[in-house]
Amino acid sequence: MNPLQRLIVSALPLLSFACWGGQGDVAGRWLSGDGDGWIEIQLVGDSLTGMIAGSPNTRPGDPPRYDDKNPDPDLRDRPLDGMVIMRGFKYVGDGRWTGGTIYDPNSGKTYKCTLTQVDADTLKVRGYIGVSLFGRSDTWTRASQ
Repeated sequence: MNPLQRLIVSALPLLSFACWGGQGDVAGRWLSGDGDGWIEIQLVGDSLTGMIAGSPNTRPGDPPRYDDKNPDPDLRDRPLDGMVIMRGFKYVGDGRWTGGTIYDPNSGKTYKCTLTQVDADTLKVRGYIGVSLFGRSDTWTRASQ
């Protein structure tokens, strides 16, 4: 291998690390920390949205799951699959998204939320009330397509 080839090969990991973490890298399908839901995250304009894209635990013939914990009785009969549960996230750099909210269908509550992409396949999701100190973190993993 000539010196130029060695330089290129040795620089590839650094180049890929420098390119990773851009605001489009978080888009895709993620498995929630409890392993019960797939969340499809999309970049829409300059903000992120996320919707429930099914569950790995659902078997053919299982009845659909509904938003039965929603505090609004008129919304309790909407199916969870396809429901937007994340919205309003803006990219602030270093793999971080802030200013968004996340809806927890297990409790029927909506929380302020931040997202931090740890690496290409790991996303830290922090939901909180008021300030981030009073919240809970979850680790999502990128789902294999």
